[in-house]
Amino acid sequence: MNKLTLLAVVLVLASIGASEGAAKNNDQPIATFSIVARDSVTGELGVAVASKFFTVGNVVPWAKAGVGALATQAYCNTSFGWRGLDLLEKGLTPEETRVVLLRGDDNPARRQFGIVAADGRSVTYTGEGCSAWAGGRSGPNYAVQGNILVGEAVVAALEKAFLETKGNLADRLYAALLAGDAAGGDSRGRQSAALLVVNQGAGYGGYTDRAIDIRVDDHPEPFAELGRILKIAQMNYSWNIAWTAFTEKRFGDALPPMERCAQLAPNYGEVFYDLAVIRLANGDKAGALEALNKAIQLNPKLTAQAKVDSDLNGLHGDREYEKIVK
Repeated sequence: MNKLTLLAVVLVLASIGASEGAAKNNDQPIATFSIVARDSVTGELGVAVASKFFTVGNVVPWAKAGVGALATQAYCNTSFGWRGLDLLEKGLTPEETRVVLLRGDDNPARRQFGIVAADGRSVTYTGEGCSAWAGGRSGPNYAVQGNILVGEAVVAALEKAFLETKGNLADRLYAALLAGDAAGGDSRGRQSAALLVVNQGAGYGGYTDRAIDIRVDDHPEPFAELGRILKIAQMNYSWNIAWTAFTEKRFGDALPPMERCAQLAPNYGEVFYDLAVIRLANGDKAGALEALNKAIQLNPKLTAQAKVDSDLNGLHGDREYEKIVK
């Protein structure tokens, strides 16, 4: 049985060429505040960014599981993204990567970027030609930076929120964005925001590292909208982990993230359907029936699937099952 509903929110890079051209011509600064970070427990790497700039998530955030994460902004050179990750993957430290990226750049004074490696080492760079207020801070597992801000209080708030917030990496990145906005944020206002988290095999089916990849391109309240989408993305992250484990017949590993998924999405019938499948694979027939009943109550159209699904063969002939799918 395939996973019934794919709710992953995809970061579309269709307009990257135009953004690169603008950055190369130095005629459109990516004024923003961002945080690049690593979770030292899970190994997750991520970037969160916000700006008064259309589709900032299309330009600034870059990350690769097991390698590092990078935000490139101001009059940004977007090639710093993929080139920076390539240098980290070759074994350079963030500081060494900074030196190499700037060495051959045609306008280093107007660049700004932050880098965090998979081992937690970090660096932030702000050229002296970036528009005020511009600057950043870094420490183990994080780098925060911004330009055209109301003041240094914005990056200080990003840093403080990240260090003090509990939860997974996405929770901490989002909290940092909210804190930066509350401290004044981009001096021109709000427009777009994005959040990217990667981890090995965390994408759909385990084929990619994209655990959470969401963005708000143009919205009067981008932080609220990003938060709304993040709730769905967190659920989908757990769902992907669970379903990948199930397809690999690691049933015990699949159950906890699927149970969490159901807690995060109490109104999604498809989630409870897959919970029924995974509970049954773990020998919990009563729990499977309970989840299946809720799934069909939430979405009666799942009945047809339940009648023919081989993953539910262990329920066939059960009186309660027959009542549920009649």
